[in-house]
Amino acid sequence: MTKLSVRDLPTDKIRGKTALMRVDFNCPLDSAGNISDDLRIVSSLPTIRYLLERGSRIVLVSHLGRPKGKWDDALSLDPVARHLSGLLDRKVAFIKDRLDGPPVEKIRRAADQAVFLLENIRFYPGEEANTPDFSKSLAKLGHFYVNDAFGTAHRAHASTVGVTGYLQPAAAGLLMQAEIESMSRILSKPQRPFVAVIGGAKIKDKIGVIRNLFGKIDSLLIGGAMANTFLAATGKTVGASKYDKDQIDVARSLIEESEKAGCGMVLPSDCVVTRALDAQSPGRVVGANEIPEGWMAVDIGPLTREAFRERIRGAKTVVWNGPMGVCEVDPFSLGTLDVARIVADATRQGAFTLLGGGDSVAAVRKAGLEREISHISTGGGASLEFLAGKTLPGIEALSDKATGKGGGKR
Repeated sequence: MTKLSVRDLPTDKIRGKTALMRVDFNCPLDSAGNISDDLRIVSSLPTIRYLLERGSRIVLVSHLGRPKGKWDDALSLDPVARHLSGLLDRKVAFIKDRLDGPPVEKIRRAADQAVFLLENIRFYPGEEANTPDFSKSLAKLGHFYVNDAFGTAHRAHASTVGVTGYLQPAAAGLLMQAEIESMSRILSKPQRPFVAVIGGAKIKDKIGVIRNLFGKIDSLLIGGAMANTFLAATGKTVGASKYDKDQIDVARSLIEESEKAGCGMVLPSDCVVTRALDAQSPGRVVGANEIPEGWMAVDIGPLTREAFRERIRGAKTVVWNGPMGVCEVDPFSLGTLDVARIVADATRQGAFTLLGGGDSVAAVRKAGLEREISHISTGGGASLEFLAGKTLPGIEALSDKATGKGGGKR
């Protein structure tokens, strides 16, 4: 990795100093305001512990939801602070006050190894606007900067880019480093055969990824609602299935590009169909060219699952993004869960496997297979942009390892 990591920082740059650390604690909350999935918090614990073990104070910066620059108690990070205290087995001081004199003085007077969590950073209009004044106010809170929030690396905000123009060095946290190295590995030097499994609802969200993978991958396996668009593009009737009518030409183009790139695109040969997206609604398996009028495809069928298994079984590299069907409804989650098991099997056989996308990650965790995947990305949009070959501003703003130079635009 060409960017500076916390592992590259000398001890004297850490001990007794304050790290301003951007994290992604944007976790789902239940109706009682409790955290229902703490994956993103747990994923940053190694970096937090690394800094604490070396005597650093830490000021954590995160967002939650989309408050759009307004204070909203329903999106407060207070529950996150309490949960993090339990995970670290130490008090995490929650800074609810606005960023002015009192918080700054409190942090400056704190003992080594103290941990603070600021209130939702997106409550401040200057965060998403990336204003110089707000970036400077953040920079005053630390002696050096760490970004462990890969999930926000595609955003040029004050806490991901602007602050690095005033606070150096700016280093990648251990999670950020793992994300960069894992995705760079599959883009620059993947072992072949290389198989990509792409699902989800919309083709337009994955066009850049698919096109950037052409020439690198040997097989492209398509599932989810976006598969219906590809099927429609080949002239098949998809009944009442969800598909992007305005992306039919794009789908045809991608099929042609796949053939030119020598990449085997595998579309569903059979699917599970139903009349309603309801767990009580009966489903049945039909051929992909036999979807009845009024019925919708909601999962890949057993023949498709076996075809996917055959392609993945011999792979040395696998990237998977997006579910194979409506996996939030249990009867229609079998295809996604089966792919999770197949990818886990490939990992056990020595393949490097990378997984991204919220629903895909949820399926792997539901199957208890998260430890059987080489790398699970915490970034949704960020991972898609990285795999599409785009430059992520939050990564670009970090200091270069060779020169030490870096810093976001002021």
